Amino acid sequence: MDAGGELARIAAALERLAPPALPPTDWLAHPAYLWANGTVQAVPALDALPLDALHGIDAQKATVHANCARLATGAAAHDTLLWGARGMGKSALVRAAVADVHRESGGALALVQIAPGSLASFPALIAQLAGQPRAFLLFIDDLGFGEDGRAEMLALRSLLDGGIAPRPAHIRIVVTANRRAIVEREDTSTAIHERDERDDALALADRFGLTLGFHPADKDTYLAILAGYLAPLGLGFDAEEAMAFAIQRGNRSGRTALQFATEIAGRAGKRL
Repeated sequence: MDAGGELARIAAALERLAPPALPPTDWLAHPAYLWANGTVQAVPALDALPLDALHGIDAQKATVHANCARLATGAAAHDTLLWGARGMGKSALVRAAVADVHRESGGALALVQIAPGSLASFPALIAQLAGQPRAFLLFIDDLGFGEDGRAEMLALRSLLDGGIAPRPAHIRIVVTANRRAIVEREDTSTAIHERDERDDALALADRFGLTLGFHPADKDTYLAILAGYLAPLGLGFDAEEAMAFAIQRGNRSGRTALQFATEIAGRAGKRL
């Protein structure tokens, strides 16, 4: 048997078994992408509420939208940290602001959400985006601070400020976190590892040019958010029932208000 022919047959067989090569990513075609450890998934339609559908966070809306608009036009823009109470619209605001600016700017801004555990591949992502004629907001949602999250927090800190590889001005980062400790400066801990974790979190927070807090809603704010969802539908609600709904879920937040508004709208045969 001819050795060369046998090797050619083996090579052909392996080629048939190998998965087809993925086409290069078109970084100009979509409003959003998902980056997961070096692989990219395009998101043809960004799942986002209209900005005016987010209630109770007017100051945060205006600030985040303005920063995204600056990024889209090529002006200086900040890396952003959104921290605070769960369910108060941090992630929803990021998506809504990018979707709004994407539409207003004719697609000049896209969102790239970073999947959990993917910070190690950040340099590869930056390399792909660096030469693109478009602005990108890299989105890290619900950054962790436990044992599993500390390494990623340190990696992100280096990427924000301190790494040797430059990050182009048309690429900015936005992070959401529920931990209030990321911005608190009073140290009441006694254990060394707790102080170290706190120092790491503060060192990370210092690297964001824009830091916005999201606080738990009081009763009046919760009811106002709820009214904001239902009034455009011509629907009212019982305040006592709304409060009981919040108590059952253990918090008053924009998310809880949206859930109760969905219940009221559903009863009336309407959609939010």
